[in-house]
Amino acid sequence: MFKLRKILLFIILLIFVILPLSSLKAVPPQSPVYVLSIDGPIVPVVTDYIESGLQEAEKNGASCIVIELSTPGGLYSTTQKIVTKILNSHIPVVVYVSPAGAWAGSAGTFITLSANVAAMAPGSRIGAAHPVSMEDDSALSDVQRQKLTHDAAAWIRSIAENRGRDPKNAEMAVIESKSFTDTEALNAHLIDFKATNLNDLLKKINGLTVKNFDGTTTTLQTDGPIKYFPMSSAQKFLFAISDPNIAYLLMSAGILGIVLELYHPGAIFPGVAGGISLLLGLYTLGTLNAQLSGMLLVILGLVLLASEAFVVSHGILAVGGITSFVLGSLMLFSGNQMGLTINKGVVFATAFFMAAFVSFLLAAVIKAQKRKVVTGVEGLIGEIGIAVSDINPNGIVLVEGERWQAESKEYIAKGEKVVITAVEGLTVKVEKIKEGGSKKND
Repeated sequence: MFKLRKILLFIILLIFVILPLSSLKAVPPQSPVYVLSIDGPIVPVVTDYIESGLQEAEKNGASCIVIELSTPGGLYSTTQKIVTKILNSHIPVVVYVSPAGAWAGSAGTFITLSANVAAMAPGSRIGAAHPVSMEDDSALSDVQRQKLTHDAAAWIRSIAENRGRDPKNAEMAVIESKSFTDTEALNAHLIDFKATNLNDLLKKINGLTVKNFDGTTTTLQTDGPIKYFPMSSAQKFLFAISDPNIAYLLMSAGILGIVLELYHPGAIFPGVAGGISLLLGLYTLGTLNAQLSGMLLVILGLVLLASEAFVVSHGILAVGGITSFVLGSLMLFSGNQMGLTINKGVVFATAFFMAAFVSFLLAAVIKAQKRKVVTGVEGLIGEIGIAVSDINPNGIVLVEGERWQAESKEYIAKGEKVVITAVEGLTVKVEKIKEGGSKKND
């Protein structure tokens, strides 16, 4: 009877415990979703950021990568590099124009349409992708502009066709600089989804099968953990100074620092800080394709302002320097690059501050030049002394504890006060002053 109970207990354990446990399979960990965020102009550092994000996501087996995008546009050459990386990515890329009210303008249009999945938040917009607004074209002829426009139109049609989007509406964004709201973009088959936020987007695309550029397909699994991939500290710094206004202010601060060092040699700090700021500003403006003629005019303004410290021009060099600086500033982005312009208010405010600063330095220099010499022989002129002998016309005077041979055109009695009017060698010329008189030219 006891053995029978053991057998029955073993059978029960086998049916309800051992067999169910043996049938369980190990659940593989869910693949993460990598999220990148771009809020600002499309500049070279953004290419590095996206590339590092794609590499990190692929290394960790991410199911897809989501790029939250809000940009007024940027450089055409940089856009081409980013689109190429997205198209050749081994991991599906989702571009989400967000947050609400964001804009995927100009370069952002190409980037959005190149994604495996394109989505927009409520109130956002996309379009205005004419290449003239993305690159400085002031030196191009009408034929060259037309060629550039048609090339960009063909490129965006190719991207749209391969991603299953409407090539005609995509082309209109280039040829006619047309913009689309989130609803219009969805109806025009330029995007795939409208989503109120990131979580809403991930729910909508979970299980969606997307086509890769090489013809293969991938099914998205977006219910895994979300991993945000921010810019590195160096990338954040470069991205921050890539704003044309910040780059311009850096350059202006650098110019002021160098001018201050030239007016007051040996201060050291203004020169060092100014040199670093100037180089950072010029480097950033160079990466943003600022016009060379504008940069040369700005540098000429610096040279003229600095020259005022060594050449007596009565302010002419300073005025020329400020004028050259302002004209160069206005020319830096005169090609109207979309999202890459310097606020004119910043230009004129900086020019006013610079003019006031240089005027203050010039006033200090002029005041120092007019100040009476108080050292050496010249410092005796205007000093008061006492005649220690009769002066008729020669005699001896005591000035600041020293005896000097003196000469006067008038008779001066011993003990009278005199003022020195000139110095010739070791002889001072003096004049008699009344009791209670003061230094001449004081």
